[in-house]
Amino acid sequence: MVKILDNHDCCVCEFVEIFKTSQSSVSQHLRKLRDLGLVQEERRGQWIFYSLQKESEYYSFIQQILNQLPSQDGKLKELEEQGLRITCC
Repeated sequence: MVKILDNHDCCVCEFVEIFKTSQSSVSQHLRKLRDLGLVQEERRGQWIFYSLQKESEYYSFIQQILNQLPSQDGKLKELEEQGLRITCC
């Protein structure tokens, strides 16, 4: 989840599809990350999008870990191909 948020804004419903888990589970994880200041949220219309808080005091540490992980862009590409990627302005 954090690896995806490093390069992409996502909403809860996208993570539900990616991880095949419940909305409440995804929301709980995002809330914990937000409470730590690692994730920020932005309302766009009816959707709330989450992104990694790159100004966080922990970001440089997190970035070192994320650099060791494989790209997760394919997961979002699959959502787009299925018509499940949320896009709005």
